[in-house]
Amino acid sequence: MFKQIAQIWNSKDLRNKILFTIGIIIVVRLLSQITIPGADLNVIRGIFQRNQLLGAFSVLTGGSAHNFSIILMGLSPYINASIIIQLLTVIIPSMENLSKEGEQGRRKLNQYTRWLSLPIAFITSYGMIALLNSQAGTPIIQNINEPNVILPIMLTLSTGTVLMMWLGELITEKGMGNGISILIFAGIISNIPAIVGQNLTLAGQSSGLLIPFIIEVLVTLALTILVILITESERRVPVLYAGRGVRGGGEKANLPIKINQAGMIPIIFSLSVVSFPGIIAQFMQNSTNETLRNIANVITNNFHVNSIAYSAIYFLLIIAFTFFYVSITFNPEQVAENIQKRGGYIPGIRPGKQTVKYLNDISNRLNLWGGLFVAFIAISPNLIQTLTGAFALGSVSSIISGAGLIIIVSVVLEVIRQINAQLVMHDYNKLY
Repeated sequence: MFKQIAQIWNSKDLRNKILFTIGIIIVVRLLSQITIPGADLNVIRGIFQRNQLLGAFSVLTGGSAHNFSIILMGLSPYINASIIIQLLTVIIPSMENLSKEGEQGRRKLNQYTRWLSLPIAFITSYGMIALLNSQAGTPIIQNINEPNVILPIMLTLSTGTVLMMWLGELITEKGMGNGISILIFAGIISNIPAIVGQNLTLAGQSSGLLIPFIIEVLVTLALTILVILITESERRVPVLYAGRGVRGGGEKANLPIKINQAGMIPIIFSLSVVSFPGIIAQFMQNSTNETLRNIANVITNNFHVNSIAYSAIYFLLIIAFTFFYVSITFNPEQVAENIQKRGGYIPGIRPGKQTVKYLNDISNRLNLWGGLFVAFIAISPNLIQTLTGAFALGSVSSIISGAGLIIIVSVVLEVIRQINAQLVMHDYNKLY
C-alpha cells in the first residue's frame, strides 16, 4: 500500500490531478457552509430533523440544504436536466442521432444539459425556498413574498448550481474521475462522521441502542463488500478472431459485460423522481382548496420514506431506469458490427442478427439481476429499520443510505481504475 502511495506521489501528473480534485472538494465544502443572509439556521435544521423526505433529497445536495447555503440545491437541477435530455434522445430523432455521433455528439448533448439546467435551477429555487418556508412554524426568511427579497435569493441559488456544475467539469477535465459524481460522493461522505457521532452519543446514553448500532455497522460493512463484488462482476462473452492465432487457428478473446452496467445513474435518477410526489404534497398542504389538502394528506401519510409505497415505487423505478439507461449506452447492433468488422464471431452464434439477439438477451438478463440488486441495496436501510423495530431492538440513524453506498463504491472504484491506468502510463513513459 505504501509503495503504491509513493508511486502516486512520484507521478507528477497524477499527483497534480489528485491534489486539484481535493482542492475543488474543499472549495465546495466551504461553499456549503456559506448561509444565505437573513436565514434562520435553527429553524432550517429543525425542519430536516422532522422531515425524512427532505433528508432523502439532501443526499443529492451533499448536506448543503441543512445550512441553507448558497449551493442549497446542489446538482439536483443538473441531474433533472440530464434525465430530460436522455428522455428526449429517445423521443426526438435528431437528438437520437446526436447520441450516436460519438464524442462530438456527447459534447453537444452535455451543452444542451447545461443550458437546460439554468432555467430548471431558477424555477426550482423558488419552489425549494417556498417549500422549506411552508414547513417551518417560524419563517426561515422574513418577507419572502416581496420580489426584492425573493429574486436575489433565487439568483444566488441558481448561480450556486451553475458554479457547482463548473467545478464538477473542472474535476472531469483536470482532476480524477467524473466531476459531478465526485462532488455528490464528497457530500455523502461529509455527512457520515456526524451520523456516527450522533449514534455513539445515543448508544452511550441508552445501552438498549448499542445493539442496533452494532447491527447497523455490521450490515453496512457487509453491504459494502457485496456492492463491490457485484459492481466488479461481469459476464465474459467468448469471441474468436479467425486467422489471428500463432498457427492460424484463431485468437480467443472475451467481451466483458458487467452485471451492473448502469452503475449509480439509475439510483440518482430514481431518487430525484421518487422525492417529487412527497415534495408537491407538502406544497398542497397549505392550499386553500380542501380537496387539494386532503389529497396532500393522503400522499404525505402513505408516501413517506419508511412507507411500503415509497419503497415499492423506488424499487421499480431503479429497475426501469436501469433498462432505460443501458438501452442508451449499450448498443448490441454496434457491438456485433464491430466484432464482425474485426473478423470475429461468437462461437456457436452466426454473425449478424443472431449475434445482435444473443448480445441483447444477455444484456437484458444482466440488467434484470443488476437492477434488482441495486434496488435491493437502495431500500435496505428501510428494511433494517423495519426489522429492528419489529423485534423491539430500538432504532438508530442509518450510517449511510443505500443510494449513498452505491454512489460511494462506484466513484471509489472508478477513481482507483483511473489511478491504476495513470500509473501504467507513467511506468510506460519512463521506459520509453
